[in-house]
Amino acid sequence: MKRPLPVVRLRVPTDEDAVAWHRIFDDPDVMEFHGGRAAELSVYEELTARQRRHDAEHGFCLWTVVDESGQVVGFTGAQPWPGDWGPKGEIEIGWRLGRAHWGRGYVTAAARQTLERVRGAGVAEVVAMVDARNARSIAVTERLGMRLAEVFTIPSSEQRGHCYRLDLHQRQNPDTTQSNRMSQSAT
Repeated sequence: MKRPLPVVRLRVPTDEDAVAWHRIFDDPDVMEFHGGRAAELSVYEELTARQRRHDAEHGFCLWTVVDESGQVVGFTGAQPWPGDWGPKGEIEIGWRLGRAHWGRGYVTAAARQTLERVRGAGVAEVVAMVDARNARSIAVTERLGMRLAEVFTIPSSEQRGHCYRLDLHQRQNPDTTQSNRMSQSAT
């Protein structure tokens, strides 16, 4: 039996969210696939300011994820892929949660809201760039109905990475897609 996803709210990040992100991401487990350690507070302050501008201009950004009690649990959202390698200029969805919030469905719930908001902003397709060792994020891409499109080498680490894609105009309900896969494999 599938458990219901938690209720989450996405909001444009505030100045206070920079402090919350810095605090909850200051954990080697959280940062394992993001350089190993949390950035300085000033990096999160600049990031939240940039996300506010991006949301105002494009209708999407990296939003703060807030749980039912109003606690900041992480971020999720979308922005153009910034690298000179990979899907340059394409819209990437991504997420990061504080360690205390892993395994509860927050990322899946928030990422589904992200897909709807990005589609509403006129984006036709998204990618998710995931370190090949990051089983948790790979599982989220699968729950979202994304498909593995490319395997690549991450230039900064020489690790393998995966590029997942999702056509937002062809997107099915992920629960229906999973049921269809299970039905097909049973026949």
